[in-house]
Amino acid sequence: MENLETVLVTGGTGFVSGHIILQLLQKGYRVRTTLRSLTSKNKVVETLQANGITALDKLSFVEAELTKDDNWNEAMKGCAYVLSVASPVFFEIPKDESEAMRPSVEGTLRVLKFARNAGVKRVVMTSSFGALGFSHTDKNTETTESDWTDPNLKGLSAYEKSKGLAERAAWDFIRNEDSGLELSVINPVAILGPSLSAHVSGSFDILKHLLDGSMKAVPNIPLNIIDVRDVADLHIRAMTNPKANGQRFIASADGQISMPEIAKLIKNKKPELATKVSLRTVPDWLIHVAGLFSAQAKTGSMFLKVNRRVSNDKAKKILGWTPIATTEQAILASLESIINYNIVQ
Repeated sequence: MENLETVLVTGGTGFVSGHIILQLLQKGYRVRTTLRSLTSKNKVVETLQANGITALDKLSFVEAELTKDDNWNEAMKGCAYVLSVASPVFFEIPKDESEAMRPSVEGTLRVLKFARNAGVKRVVMTSSFGALGFSHTDKNTETTESDWTDPNLKGLSAYEKSKGLAERAAWDFIRNEDSGLELSVINPVAILGPSLSAHVSGSFDILKHLLDGSMKAVPNIPLNIIDVRDVADLHIRAMTNPKANGQRFIASADGQISMPEIAKLIKNKKPELATKVSLRTVPDWLIHVAGLFSAQAKTGSMFLKVNRRVSNDKAKKILGWTPIATTEQAILASLESIINYNIVQ
């Protein structure tokens, strides 16, 4: 199968970007990807080759980053679609939160402006469930794409706040434009699943902390999980489906799972990894009290309140999307990657 269109995927070394690039190449698209430095090019090529991709003549690279205008014209030239996946990552709590937010918002607007100038048809932006669902605490109703997280919510991480502000800025840009540029947004929950290399998503920290023994007792926090292959599939469907224009889509497998249930799953299905996994649970009240004194516990306290009855119906109905992996399958695939790439010592 050959697709004559060229697709730009930002942040080619990323966990999600890698799967998107792989699926696009499998579907015959020409793919261009941005890297902060072209020194990463060989690593991307080797990763794709190791995962069965041979049509590397359809893959090209441009050195560009979200904080600078340099080379974005070149990156966008001749592209029908842009998948705006890359975003700044915070490895620690920033001292100046407003300053930390700026690269995410400005980077998103930079991508949209250059896409508009290059005559790109549609941008598909990777946002997050944190931009959408964390303020929804009524557990008798479903969380849907009409929800928004309050950016001033107590316990909201700088990363999730930046994703929400960037998504709002993107929609404002499209509303105020008359260029014909289309926008679609994907809002994934915690992303797990098989990794193409030792580079994994931040959501793997959930598993790492269980496996390395740093979590002496497990908070009874419920989670929604999505397999990275399903996230990639959803981006590509949103890219080409006419009905996806102007829409956001929650990317989540059906149902939910609690952290103690994940601990039990590891014990039952991967006992060789479970030597340090605790089955003790932390009482909810203790997390709420600790949230008065600790930023990490404050986030945990917020997570306990979040409604996890999350609807993925919109993606199913409009895009014909069906997750290939259940929550359990996504977790088990992640554990296989942890073993294969020796991610947890």
